Amino acid sequence: MDFQQHGYRATKPRARASPPIGGPLLFDDTSSGPPPMNNQNYYSSGYDMADASAGGQDPGAGSLFADPVASAAMMYGSSLANQGKDIVNKEINRFMSVNKLKYFFAVDTKYVMKKLLLLMFPYTHQDWEVRYHRDTPLIPRHDVNAPDLYIPTMAFITYILLAGVALGIQKRFSPEVLGLCASTALVWILIEVLVMLLSLYLLTVHTDLSTFDLVAYSGYKYVGMIFTVLCGLLFGTDGYFVALAWSSCALMFFIVRSLKMKILSSFSADSMGVRASAKPQIRMYITLVSAVFQPIIIYWLTAHLVR
Repeated sequence: MDFQQHGYRATKPRARASPPIGGPLLFDDTSSGPPPMNNQNYYSSGYDMADASAGGQDPGAGSLFADPVASAAMMYGSSLANQGKDIVNKEINRFMSVNKLKYFFAVDTKYVMKKLLLLMFPYTHQDWEVRYHRDTPLIPRHDVNAPDLYIPTMAFITYILLAGVALGIQKRFSPEVLGLCASTALVWILIEVLVMLLSLYLLTVHTDLSTFDLVAYSGYKYVGMIFTVLCGLLFGTDGYFVALAWSSCALMFFIVRSLKMKILSSFSADSMGVRASAKPQIRMYITLVSAVFQPIIIYWLTAHLVR
């Protein structure tokens, strides 16, 4: 019968190829027949028990017994690390809240530009109230009236660099003088914040101002100091005093309007009674003194850089 005419194709049985001679075999060829039998009519396996017992303990068994110990040690170490992390965070939060610190650095480029314009031209600004969302103040990049620490920090660094340039132009630059300039500016900020906190405590003025808020408002003066030093370097003594007058007036106006919403508008329950009429006056005095004190610090920290 012709199979090709009906669609069938004749096939030939495939011949099994013998393994090549001369090279080591990776696996035993068990397809040609059953494994060899031993003297007790049992099939012998490829694993030699005598060799295993002579070679010692199986390394897989050793790793099997070692894995529980290693895992327990890793769990104990991770628990100790977590406990240490919790202790460190607890000690840090006793003096400084990391979450609050992140709030003061939540800024963007748009906020920085608006804030710098507000610091130099605050007279046309109308709404000075800090906005809240569910009793929580909005982050600075969503509210231009919110205090931040990014601008004071960057302004402080820029002031130190600009002071180095001014000292270099006057042939008075040295690392000691630059370090003294930086430490003096930092000490003045600390003194101002401590005096403000002590005044609020001794006069029993209850307000929602935090230490970070006071540092932020005190650090905004570095923006005016940079502007004053630049004008002094470019236009001499006359330009320095004109810039000093402008930046001082703008900063005082900014401080009064900003602290007014924080200090004057915050009345507590214990302000009722005989001393209730004196409370607004005391708060007004604190606001005015903190504002008037800013030009004195600006002049003290910048006059020696312009000659």
